[in-house]
Amino acid sequence: MSLGYAKKLSYREDVGNVGMPEIFDSPELLHKKIEELAVMVRESKHLVVFTGAGISTSSGIPDFRGPKGVWTLQHAGKGVPDASLPFHRAVPSLTHMALVELEKAGLLKFVISQNVDSLHLRSGLPREKLAELHGNSFKEICPNCKKEYLRDFEIETIGLKDTPRRCSDKNCGARLKDTVLDWEDALPPEEMDAAKEQCQTADLVLCLGTSLQITPACNMPLLSLKNGGRVAIVNLQATPKDKRASLVIHGLVDKVIAGVMYMMNVRIPPYIRTDFVQLSLRHSVKKKCVRWTLRVTSIHGLRAPLSFLRSVEVSFPERPDMKPVVLKEQPFSLQRETSMNRSFVMLLTFNFSDGCGCLSSSIEWPVDFLKQKESFVTDRSLLLQELQHAAEHQSRAGQQAILERESLPRAETSIHALVTNIVRYDTEDIKVAVPMVSWMNNSCSLSKRHMDATGCNPGSPKKQKSVATRHRQKGLNPETQKV
Repeated sequence: MSLGYAKKLSYREDVGNVGMPEIFDSPELLHKKIEELAVMVRESKHLVVFTGAGISTSSGIPDFRGPKGVWTLQHAGKGVPDASLPFHRAVPSLTHMALVELEKAGLLKFVISQNVDSLHLRSGLPREKLAELHGNSFKEICPNCKKEYLRDFEIETIGLKDTPRRCSDKNCGARLKDTVLDWEDALPPEEMDAAKEQCQTADLVLCLGTSLQITPACNMPLLSLKNGGRVAIVNLQATPKDKRASLVIHGLVDKVIAGVMYMMNVRIPPYIRTDFVQLSLRHSVKKKCVRWTLRVTSIHGLRAPLSFLRSVEVSFPERPDMKPVVLKEQPFSLQRETSMNRSFVMLLTFNFSDGCGCLSSSIEWPVDFLKQKESFVTDRSLLLQELQHAAEHQSRAGQQAILERESLPRAETSIHALVTNIVRYDTEDIKVAVPMVSWMNNSCSLSKRHMDATGCNPGSPKKQKSVATRHRQKGLNPETQKV
């Protein structure tokens, strides 16, 4: 992983207490506390969650002040710790996905995060339900019109500096800035105001995986106490706010949250990652020949990296006279000269990089320079939803669909969505280890309330079947999608 965020921060001697010993509640005490937390969450009317680096350690991202944290190792002169995946391929943890489901069920009202890893947004949590106090390593913002740009690659700078890109609004065009704070940068007022308001309204603030040492953010959860709210803390180390909390749990965040979700009978949804690619084919006519150029680029711009692709194979199944090629360097580009009167099918095979859930996915592209295709734009949100439903139903990645196409006399451009990963969260060990509490048998579960409110059961086989049927009817072939 690139821990560029830690490396880019300016040096600071005092980073708080580091390397404190981890505390683990006994299994019996942990189960009792999980039951208590489940009751608190279930009975809350305005739940706010306050998250720190501890919810992302199971995603392969080191924390800061734990025994092997970034600041702990740096303080000992050991440099930045290693991680298991590239930063841009980190997968949301079980806790991230549980919060998404609690928000969908209407119980979780807001999340306040000190993390810059973008995993809350990547998990599917709505932007309007999230305050990112320290910024986001994958997000840029326009200082003029305030438009945000979420990228699939890590932004080059931190400290609210200019980036190489500009605002895409034709009436603006200002140079974009990164959103990640350096030590001396003030917290963004918009995020701060929203976070304070939510904490003041909350009847329960649940702090997950945070040492609660950095001011002023660490004082926000205590704002709920002024209006009779409560604070619960789940962390492996002691925090300065433990004495003010109604409940303190020393255990792995994922294990605690999995137990709470099980007791509330709420499923933890799988994480399904969708990446995007732009294909363009431009040509010029020279007598009876056509000189054409294929480009495979990011939707974020020609110079933006396609971090999920290792290579692109281009072949021509129906034309043995046309030599296949493997494009290994970005930007991926191929130039050829062929007969204008002979159509062909171009097969593009995308070979995915490490951290993806499958090796590759292919797209067929029929090419006929004598005929111009129709342009169209789909309902992107609906199509992506159906694409993800299909991936979940089939329990594998690799599906893709075309989102839009612009066809001009000498050029064709299309944008495609590809499912590059699907991760399920196994809670079988939690079901065995955590006993079902008696109140669950006498009350309506959250998932039942969600089903009554929406008219559908997220886990219903009939629902999955109907989605898959609609998916096939729309021509979304999980193996090969024709452009």
